[in-house]
Amino acid sequence: MVIDAHCHAGKGDGLTGPWNTEARIEPYLRRARRAGIDRTVLMPALGGNYRRANAALARIALAHPGRFICFAFVHPKRDAGRIGSMVEQAVGRWGFRGIKVHRLDAPATREVCETAQRLRLPVLYDVAGEPYRMEMLAPQYPEVDFIVPHLGSFADDWRAHVQVIDQLIRYPNVHTDTAGVRRFDYLVQAIDRAGPRKVLFGSDGPWLHPGLELHKIRLLGLPDREQAFVLGGNLLRLIGKAGDRRRLPTAEPIAV
Repeated sequence: MVIDAHCHAGKGDGLTGPWNTEARIEPYLRRARRAGIDRTVLMPALGGNYRRANAALARIALAHPGRFICFAFVHPKRDAGRIGSMVEQAVGRWGFRGIKVHRLDAPATREVCETAQRLRLPVLYDVAGEPYRMEMLAPQYPEVDFIVPHLGSFADDWRAHVQVIDQLIRYPNVHTDTAGVRRFDYLVQAIDRAGPRKVLFGSDGPWLHPGLELHKIRLLGLPDREQAFVLGGNLLRLIGKAGDRRRLPTAEPIAV
């Protein structure tokens, strides 16, 4: 099974770029189907109301039974004091399997990490070129699995890539995904130095083509067993720590 560990869907309200305006799932699904991607981790686009965005994501998942694994987006500052209840609703009612935080909103907080620890959920934390932030989080919360997407930088910052590779080696609970990493040799280094169990295939769809991002994994030339870790096994292991929450969102009205 091939699982894309990083994709977005839904509308944002920033209207300053694709990442906070709209992530259309239909083009992604067509491309992913042609590429042979079986399932996808889905997160909202950047926006101003993540409680509403998570509910909209649940409706998208309901329309495609069994296709998506959803992560709840939270804003560490704006949602402070209610992050636990937001994530509990997403997990208990809609079957979400992880938490998403973006440093461009605000740095991750203890409230985020303690919610993840209590519910045994992975946290996909986009550090946006500032992987030094993981130096505080990873040792403080060794039971929380963190996924640092883009090998630390979507902006092609090789220094961030190098620092994340070092963190993959030093911290058992730090992982990364391959979405949007253009400097291929750093993907090679991540696998060679940290091992195939620390790296997840991700596309950052729908804005990047999932077939192209998947081809990068094929070009690594990994043995079948190691490639299987990267292409889905690692993601299943991380979300599996919370137990079986594979049920689909219900058809009942979704309150926000």
